Amino acid sequence: MQRRALTTLAALGAALALSSCGSESVKTNLEAGTLKAADNPAVVRGAKLFADRCAGCHTLAAAGTQGGAYRIKDRERTDGPNFDLRRETYGSVLYALRNGGFSGAIMPQNLAVGKDAEDIATFLCNNSGLKAVDTASPTKVKPASERCAITGPTPPSR
Repeated sequence: MQRRALTTLAALGAALALSSCGSESVKTNLEAGTLKAADNPAVVRGAKLFADRCAGCHTLAAAGTQGGAYRIKDRERTDGPNFDLRRETYGSVLYALRNGGFSGAIMPQNLAVGKDAEDIATFLCNNSGLKAVDTASPTKVKPASERCAITGPTPPSR
C-alpha cells in the first residue's frame, strides 16, 4: 500500500514539474512591424485579444493566426472567414461579436463584450483585408480611416 502511494506521489510530482517547464504566449505580428495602426493601444490590445479568442476559427496574418482554410475544398464547418482576404468595418465586427457572427450557426454570442469587443473591432478594422484583391466595382473600396470611423454612440452589449 505504501509503495502505491509513493508511486502515485512520484507520478504527480513529475507531472507538476513537466507542466511548469514550458510557456507559450500569444504572438502577434507587432514585433515584426506589420501590424497596422500599432501606435494605437486599442489596436495592440485588440490583436492580443483576437489571437486569444478568435484564432481557432479565423485566419489573420497580422495576429499570427491560421484558423481557417485557404481553399474551399479544405474548409471545415467551424472555419470562420479569412480576414486576410475579407475587409471588415468597425460596426460589422461589433455586430458579429454580439450576435454570434452573421449566421449565428457556429460563433458564440458575446465572445467579447465592452472594451474587449471595441478593441477587437478597432484592430480587425485596421488589419483585415490587407491581402484582398480589389475587383471592378461601381463603389470604391474605403480606406481604413473611413471604414474604422466610429459613428454615433456604440449600442450597449447584451
